[in-house]
Amino acid sequence: MSLAAITENDYTVPALFRGLTIIEMFNSRDRVLTVQDFADHLGVSTSSIYRIVTTLTEMNYLDKVAKNTYQLGPQVISNGFSYLASRDVVDIAMPHLNTLRNTVSMSCHLSIREGQEAVYIYRSFASQRLSVNVPIGTRIPCHCSAMGRVLLTGLNDAELDSLYQHVRLDGYSVSAPRTLPELKQTVQQDSIQGWVEHQSDFATAIACALRDHHNQIVAAINVSGPDALMEDPHQKEVVRNALLATAQRISFELGNLRKMSEKIKPR
Repeated sequence: MSLAAITENDYTVPALFRGLTIIEMFNSRDRVLTVQDFADHLGVSTSSIYRIVTTLTEMNYLDKVAKNTYQLGPQVISNGFSYLASRDVVDIAMPHLNTLRNTVSMSCHLSIREGQEAVYIYRSFASQRLSVNVPIGTRIPCHCSAMGRVLLTGLNDAELDSLYQHVRLDGYSVSAPRTLPELKQTVQQDSIQGWVEHQSDFATAIACALRDHHNQIVAAINVSGPDALMEDPHQKEVVRNALLATAQRISFELGNLRKMSEKIKPR
């Protein structure tokens, strides 16, 4: 909405509009801005926004780094992140997963990692006759499931060593890594790819990560469907793209501003 449209409404406050617009101008690319940048964006003179900038600075929403030059202040960060931290990941992910389920007509799940296991904490169950149904509370070893492998990409080599140094991996499905070096190689490849596909029990799951404002993996989501519905390469690509887009939207609500399309650097 433009400032002109705002001023036509008797119930709006132009100064508040300008102040909030100034805060919204900052992003991952524009971390430091000048008063002239604010004025140019708003289409006003620098003198007309001097009091607004001063107020934002005194309230710690802006931080002055040089003459007429500012960055976001600690008040924005502390208020924003404390709110994000107070929201449960299930509450945030639920409506997005329900929409994803309706879009792809397949079941969707949300999980977190506890030790070496992926714990299912939410499901959006598809009503079709051929549906994958994993109950909430189910625990599956991370190294042999799509969401579990995604969750492991949040760990570095030292953390993987600590987690699996006394664990035998050769007693699971043939498709799962059977040694720690093989697991670490698989996790690194998964991290570079940005998503994981896993097939078991006549079903295929595609999973990817949810990230918070620190860009840390806090959960994983998947789309699961019977092989009969997932064997078509085009259909699988459509599902994967919808899943990645959903993960980006959820991560954004968790405070992550990084684009999911960016590749994760190998550790």
